[in-house]
Amino acid sequence: MLKVAIIGAGAISTAHITAYLAFPKRCEIVAVVDMYAEKAQKRINEYGLEGARAFTDYHELLDQNIDLVSVCTPPYTHAPITCDFLHEGTHVLVEKPMASSLQEADMMMEAAQESGKLLSVVAQNRFTTPMMKLKDVLDSKLMGPIVHVQVDSFWWRGHNYYDLWWRGTWEKEGGGCTLNHAVHHIDAMLWMMGPPVELQAMMANTAHDNAEVEDISMAMLRFHEGALGMITSSVVHHGEEQQLIFQGKEARVSAPWKVVASTARTNGFPEPNPDLEQQIQKLVEELPDVIHVGHAGQVENVLNAIETGSPLLVDGKSGRDTLELIVGIYKSASTGGKVTFPLEAEDAFYTRKGIMQNAVHFYEKKTAVENFEDVDITLGRKLES
Repeated sequence: MLKVAIIGAGAISTAHITAYLAFPKRCEIVAVVDMYAEKAQKRINEYGLEGARAFTDYHELLDQNIDLVSVCTPPYTHAPITCDFLHEGTHVLVEKPMASSLQEADMMMEAAQESGKLLSVVAQNRFTTPMMKLKDVLDSKLMGPIVHVQVDSFWWRGHNYYDLWWRGTWEKEGGGCTLNHAVHHIDAMLWMMGPPVELQAMMANTAHDNAEVEDISMAMLRFHEGALGMITSSVVHHGEEQQLIFQGKEARVSAPWKVVASTARTNGFPEPNPDLEQQIQKLVEELPDVIHVGHAGQVENVLNAIETGSPLLVDGKSGRDTLELIVGIYKSASTGGKVTFPLEAEDAFYTRKGIMQNAVHFYEKKTAVENFEDVDITLGRKLES
């Protein structure tokens, strides 16, 4: 039985707690940590965690032989907490974004390597049936080479969303919608496409004058094989429509699921290719559904890796690759220039201090609310097949 601790008792912690409770014979939550003791105890009471204790300082757990921790704290704290537990011999599942800078991400990966313990970064959208099937379709090469990818990560958050004390600042949140919302879709795109070689981006703050960071960004990408891409990240889109579209030379597929295949008439104009559409659809229908979805699926993957040595689907490198693309968007949008990858340690945007000094500050954050009412949060629209 693996001993698990939850570090941070905010809204996202409920997804982690529920995920671990799906595997009662394999793990037990023994501690919940939060700077506000009453929040930690509330989670324990709410979920009936009879063997768990509430703590206000995670350092108290470093010598308690905890097997696995979930880090559910604000982004600027991810690196020190993760490194401390890894060096103490504890596996870590850290919420997105992995860190607030590439320097911190590299520190986390180095700690994992030195300790020999596992580091996984939350990307729960991979662990859904639509995403798994979409990945398999792309891997089948039935679509031919990918020529264009479109990521629409559309969310909506009210003005008071950025009143929370750590949100809306480059120092503590590390960025706006691109880092903290589109990170899910950017991770999925990189998982399926691999990294781009260059990008050009723009960003703005159109509706949240209580935040330093962006509430919308757009980036144009070029990939190694010549494909182009477009990422739009937003918290100003009513309806929160979200989609990933992959255009292949022979067909188009997307999440939410849609398949369209075309062939050329003698004059080059399109006509349907139902045979290829049916072939792709047949592949999708024959693929198995995911049993444990979202955070539970990722927790299962981490438990399997600890118990059997099987590979992590989302490791530290995956988390860093996603962060590097996002930092590239911030660099391009702030400087007006084209960004090429990789971003080296000498880059002005490599450290959190460098980002704070060089990224565009749209507004001064004037409001700092300690806590919101404990209400449910939304984790995005499901990209159903």
